[in-house]
This record gives sequence, structure tokens and C-alpha cells, in this order.
Amino acid sequence: MILFAAIAAVAHADVEAWKHAEKHAVAPDQSRHSIHAYFNTCPESPDGKFVLYYTSTTPEGEKGDLRILERATGKETIVAENIVAEDAHRAACQQWAGNGKFVVYHNLQDGHWSVRAVDIETKKERVLAMDRQLGFGSSKGKCVPVYGCHWNPGPHRDLELIDVATGEITTPVTAAQTVAEYGDWIEKKLGSRDLTIFFPVVSPDESKVFFKPCIPGGGSSYRGMSVSKRDGKIVYDLANKKFIRLIESWGHPSWSPDSCGIFEKSNVLQDMATGKLMPRYAPSCFSDHPNLSPEGSVFVTDANVTKRPFGREGYWAIGIGSTTKDEFVVVDLFDNAHGAKTWRKNHPHPAFSSDGKRVYYNVNNGPWTRLMVAEIK
Repeated sequence: MILFAAIAAVAHADVEAWKHAEKHAVAPDQSRHSIHAYFNTCPESPDGKFVLYYTSTTPEGEKGDLRILERATGKETIVAENIVAEDAHRAACQQWAGNGKFVVYHNLQDGHWSVRAVDIETKKERVLAMDRQLGFGSSKGKCVPVYGCHWNPGPHRDLELIDVATGEITTPVTAAQTVAEYGDWIEKKLGSRDLTIFFPVVSPDESKVFFKPCIPGGGSSYRGMSVSKRDGKIVYDLANKKFIRLIESWGHPSWSPDSCGIFEKSNVLQDMATGKLMPRYAPSCFSDHPNLSPEGSVFVTDANVTKRPFGREGYWAIGIGSTTKDEFVVVDLFDNAHGAKTWRKNHPHPAFSSDGKRVYYNVNNGPWTRLMVAEIK
């Protein structure tokens, strides 16, 4: 865990800086939802020039478009239209790829899910894969992970990686290999060995991936938490083509910036090489969807803070915590009980920009879900 050897001196200063963060809405204030996908991906492009988000004018937020906003000018451009999302929780799983050259997302059309890529310069769109959904890759990397629909994957049960520039699809690990390695646990925990690989997240350097073991329900509907059964996470070494370990809980995981560890709910970092759990970061801080800043001195997280002294019923907060001391600051506090009326509630899902100076997050304090940003100078 080389990243964390030299951060102690700056951690306190970094937490202090966030006490004075400036906050504002990202998208133009219109009668529509503006949603960033998830805490495993940042909506800001790696070069900091653009912000990517999903917009919808329906109350549910499950049909809409993808837009990019030029940060310097405020100019907004539609890059994909007529999208049907699984929910407004992760929207179209939209994300940057190829160091910001591409936007990748998934869409439901004519009864089939597809993974698609848009070249930002030419605005040309390509279908990368049919009957698959999109996990989360590295914005600076060349590949995105895809998987078969978790409720009914058909023949697509393995983890696949797609080179976004070339369209080449490879299969680094199969469901059968996973069952051969961890089948006893999968059957005991999920009640079957009829596995499909679900929700892969690739490390920043593209050397590793974690995914969720899943047993499909076999139905035709994707709505509802019971359409498949899934739990735990399996970590795989893509570079050396071997399993690293099984972790028996999901825990809202995210990769550490150096790709050596997984950071998750309760603000705990686990070293993937040894399995060692680091002492809990800022243990007094709340936690639900945490991830580390690029330099590793602080982390950001969200959570329902109804039971906290500073909270109220239905309120959520965005917090910045130290990785060396029990210190945190509340960057934003808001009623999160409203927003998109989707079947799966939207959450803030905070994520750092690549320079660590901005945090993007969703807010649901009115009829429209809004993408916000908090920034330090």
C-alpha cells in the first residue's frame, strides 16, 4: 500500500480545506433530473474539461438523454438520446473511457440491452455488445467490463472486457471457473451454483477486477431487488489471470487509487495482496458509499444521517474524512427523500474529480434529482 506511506502531514490540512468548499448545481437549472451514475466513477472527464450526466424530464427518471457540459463555458451538448435506464439509481451507468475520448453507457431498446460508446470528438456512436449491461471501468483505461443481464443472462454469464477503441471482446474469467474456485460458498450463500457474474468494477490501472456472485431469477422483469440473488464479492487478478480472494460481504466497495486495496462501507480499506484490514478511517464519520481521494489523504462518503445530532428525518450528508485522524467535515446536508420517483431510489453517490479538488454528488431535495459539485480552491 505505497500510496498511504506519505500522507499523514497533509491529511489534516485537506480536511480543513473542505470546510470552505463552494457548492453549486452542475447542470442548467431546468425542470428535469440531472444524475451522475455511481460513486465508482467520476462524471468529470479525466482532463477536467467536461462533466457527463444523464437527464430526464419524466417523474420516474427512467427515460432520458446523456449530456456533457463544458466546464469553462457552461455549454451543454447531448451525446446520446432516447435512453431507457434500468432505474434512476445508476441511470445509464454512463462513464468516461479511453482517457476521456469516449462516453460509454447501456440502453434498453426493442427488448434488448446494449452497451454503446460515443466518440466525443465526432459524436459517432457504436454498439459494443448486445444483451449485456455495463459495469464500471477506469476512465483513463482502454477497456470497460460487461456482463449478461443479472435476472436472465441467457448465454452471457461470464465477465467480458471490451476494448472501447477497437471493439474487441475478451473473456478474462468465466462463471464456470468461478464456481470451480468458490462453488461451495456460492451454493451455501446463494442456494445454487447456477452462477452468473454480476456488476464488475475494474481497478484504476486495469490490473484487477471485483464482481458480485449472482444467481439469476430467470424472469423477464428487471425491476425489483428479488429478480436475482447476489452477495459477496470476488476479486480477480487480470494481469496474472488468477483469483485473489473471496470477500463474503458486498459493502459498497471501491478501489483505492493505487489499485492495491478495496475501500468500503464503514470506511475500511483492505489490502488485496494480504487480506489485511487497515484500521477504520475517521471512525466517527458516517459511511455508506465511500471512496478515496486520488492522493489518498482523505475520503468522501454519503449516508442517511437521520439519527445523527446534526441530521433530520430523511436527511443525507456528504462528508470528507481523514485517513490518518478521527476527523471529518460535513460538506453538504440535505433532505434526500424526494427526487426521481424511480422504483430504486437515487442516492448521492459522491465521487472525486481526478485532481481531488471537486466532489460530485446527487441531491433529491425537490421534485427533480440534481447533480451538485462541491469545490475547494
